[in-house]
Amino acid sequence: MGLITEFKEFASKGSVVDLAVGVIIGAAFAKIVDSLVKDLIMPVVGRIFGGLDFSNYFIVLAPPPANYAGPMTYEALTKAGVPLFAWGNFLTVAVNFVILALIIFMMVRQINRLRRSAPPAPVATPEDVLLLREIRDALKR
Repeated sequence: MGLITEFKEFASKGSVVDLAVGVIIGAAFAKIVDSLVKDLIMPVVGRIFGGLDFSNYFIVLAPPPANYAGPMTYEALTKAGVPLFAWGNFLTVAVNFVILALIIFMMVRQINRLRRSAPPAPVATPEDVLLLREIRDALKR
């Protein structure tokens, strides 16, 4: 019974709940960034370098099976079990990571900027300290 109670205490801590929320939002955010890279950025990059689908740049490391008659695309060849050096797909994932890291950096930077508010106003001197200062000054005269 002690293990279950300890687990409940662990799971109910605020940091664990915050982490769970962060993971869920992060997964949804990753899908958005993945779509941004896959559907908007990489087609432009692919068009600049002469291809329409950048993820289909690969090098075939072994010939397809003798009875293979499908298209010579990345997805079809991987389903057929052909080993590929998929440098275009890797480049897409790397660009995806860089964009995601940049966006997260900008978000953390903005959050830190919001946390850094104006310096707090100096605390008013307590009345007893003021009274003691007046007494000190009176004694000096």
